[in-house]
Amino acid sequence: MTAISSPSETGVTRRGFLHALLHEPLAVVSLAVLAIVVSACLLSPWLAPYDPLAQSLADARQLPSAAHWLGTDNLGRDVLSRLMYGGVPSIAGVGLCIAVFLVLGVVLGLLAGYLGGAVDRVISFVVEILMSVPSIIIVLAVVSLFSRSLNATMITLGVLGSGGLIRVVRAATLKVSKDLYVDAARVSGLGGLRILFRHILPRLSGPIVIQVALFAGVALGVQTGLGFLGLGTPPPNPSWGGMVGEASLLVQVFPWLLVPSGGIIALCTIAFALLGDATRDSFATRVRRSSGRVPKRRPDSADVPPPGAGLLTVEQLTVHFGDPERPAVDRLDLTIDKGEIVGLVGESGSGKTVTALACLGLFASTAHASGHIWFGGHDVVTARYRELEEIRGAGVAYVSQEPMVALDPSFTVGTVLREAIRANRRVGRTEAKRIAIELLEQVRITEPSSLLRRYPHELSGGMAQRVAIAIALAGNPSLLIADEPTTSLDVTVQARILELLRTIRQERGMAIILVTHDLGVVADICDRAVVMRGGAVVERADVEELYAHPAHEYTRELLRATPSIAERAA
Repeated sequence: MTAISSPSETGVTRRGFLHALLHEPLAVVSLAVLAIVVSACLLSPWLAPYDPLAQSLADARQLPSAAHWLGTDNLGRDVLSRLMYGGVPSIAGVGLCIAVFLVLGVVLGLLAGYLGGAVDRVISFVVEILMSVPSIIIVLAVVSLFSRSLNATMITLGVLGSGGLIRVVRAATLKVSKDLYVDAARVSGLGGLRILFRHILPRLSGPIVIQVALFAGVALGVQTGLGFLGLGTPPPNPSWGGMVGEASLLVQVFPWLLVPSGGIIALCTIAFALLGDATRDSFATRVRRSSGRVPKRRPDSADVPPPGAGLLTVEQLTVHFGDPERPAVDRLDLTIDKGEIVGLVGESGSGKTVTALACLGLFASTAHASGHIWFGGHDVVTARYRELEEIRGAGVAYVSQEPMVALDPSFTVGTVLREAIRANRRVGRTEAKRIAIELLEQVRITEPSSLLRRYPHELSGGMAQRVAIAIALAGNPSLLIADEPTTSLDVTVQARILELLRTIRQERGMAIILVTHDLGVVADICDRAVVMRGGAVVERADVEELYAHPAHEYTRELLRATPSIAERAA
């Protein structure tokens, strides 16, 4: 077979979220302002011109001058020095509040959106409680209870404010978890935590940054308000809120004092808001396909595989999505033996893909399933997530009909392939790279070392499909499910991909389920064919027998609808 050369360079460059954000003028200005303010405050012991507590009544209430750049207060203390020192508790308080806000919001939002079910319901109930209580009253109660403790106050504010972030992260996770590259990571054997934090969380960086920027302004405002009421940092130690409170007492006799303290708070709040706006403008995300929750299932009697079961045995599988009278899959029986290629054939909506995904334990959140899918002694329909992790990748692998979107666009081919290898084999980075090169060579890619450094957008459709097959082989599975693997490819590339699948079967002794609507593809590569219509099997037979003597009228219609076969029959 002729080897396929590596793809040529394209003019498309990778633009990550941070890269796009730093090209937003508002973001650059906002980050610069915040960086200058934070640096000045943190370095105040070395940068501040005066001791913030040093008094000089002779210099009281001075306007800005060369000696005191922002003037002095009612006791002659340097305003600039007090602003710099007073920013430290303000920054620390906002930082603590944001940390609590982020940890609770991101972790609980990810879990609710990814796991769903009871976890989602419990977390959503907690969020509703958090968002229904009067936050400022709770914060004032904590201030009183903990003797004006800044840490306790800001932790409480972070907890109460996290409900909004939980909802945002949950909603975004529900969308991103439907992308094909997340499904691909799942079926390649990656654990739930690795999928969440490596493939899903990076896609949520935009919404999270927006929420953090907006909440930081709120946290600074609340802390300033508490300081203004005398409930923050106790005097004479400076704080921004306390300085505003002191200035408000002198607004009639020395109004300038309100400008520096109020100005720095307003400047930071505006910077946070503009950073949120810039992040919103620079962030973009794409969503695709369905999630993989374990479905609601009616109990069945059999808990052990039947005697003489094949590599994969499906018994009376029924899947519906809320209407038992209209099942997507209806009492399906199927057996796959080692080393054979079985074609799952039917028109769109016949239940082929639902059946294929069910064999991997991938069900939509609204799915209800009954029956059994036996693989390696496990019933996939009722298996726990840990059992499914053992089955996926190392037992059953999956190749989708859209390889380009099944690959994570943020990572190179080498990164994705090595990750799949290390998820299924106990090897180091060097060994994983060696295996990755071998896998790419097995799928007939020349210059595999160069390909490892490329991103998905730099691949042609046929090349991406070969990479997807290599990723599926990373766990050395005994069964490969190929869902319409040649649909989006031209005829020449289709033939090469089918030849590749045939070669892989011969070299590895691996069984293949080929999901397709094209009987010509079935004739070219399959040993047996299972014809589906309306979620049910209408005919099953060896390929030669099926083509020579189709028993069901629907099969004959499919054969007549396939031009090459119809011409051959005529």
